Amino acid sequence: MMNIAALVNSLRCSLLHIESRLLQVAGLTLDTQLAPALAVNGPSLLPQPNREDEMEEQHNPEQCPGLIDGILWMAAPKKRRTIEINRTRRRADSNLLKVKNNIEPCPECGHLKQKHIMCGFCYAKVCKETALIRQQMKAMEGGPLGAPTVETVVLYEGEAPSELDKDKRIVERGRKRPAWFS
Repeated sequence: MMNIAALVNSLRCSLLHIESRLLQVAGLTLDTQLAPALAVNGPSLLPQPNREDEMEEQHNPEQCPGLIDGILWMAAPKKRRTIEINRTRRRADSNLLKVKNNIEPCPECGHLKQKHIMCGFCYAKVCKETALIRQQMKAMEGGPLGAPTVETVVLYEGEAPSELDKDKRIVERGRKRPAWFS
């Protein structure tokens, strides 16, 4: 890839080349200096070419690559696709809606869902319950950075901690464990 200095230099050379050709067509000599109609102070961020390069370019304008020479031409279609062909392609059998045969009722709530995919309604309930557990954990810790580095166990009403849970953080919920949250 070209860096910005080379790109600016190439653009400048191309514009000088175009200007010299226009002066030749107009019948003016290269000795005549045309004043710009509007002078603008450009930003100092653009790299300034060396004065020696300018002198070489003025003496040899053919060595400077043109703007069109530096462009990589992209592939373009030879002819426009007709509306009929476009619509036929868009309405192909592979793009149409397909009938799903893997739909069954959710065993928890009864809403229709795809097989092997969690029901959307049950997923919303799980998200709400998880958010409540996280709020309770945050209240126990006193902030997001005070979290202990031990595993957390959630115990619902009527459940007792097992021997495996004695070194873990215990969060107790004051309700019965949902059937879908096990």
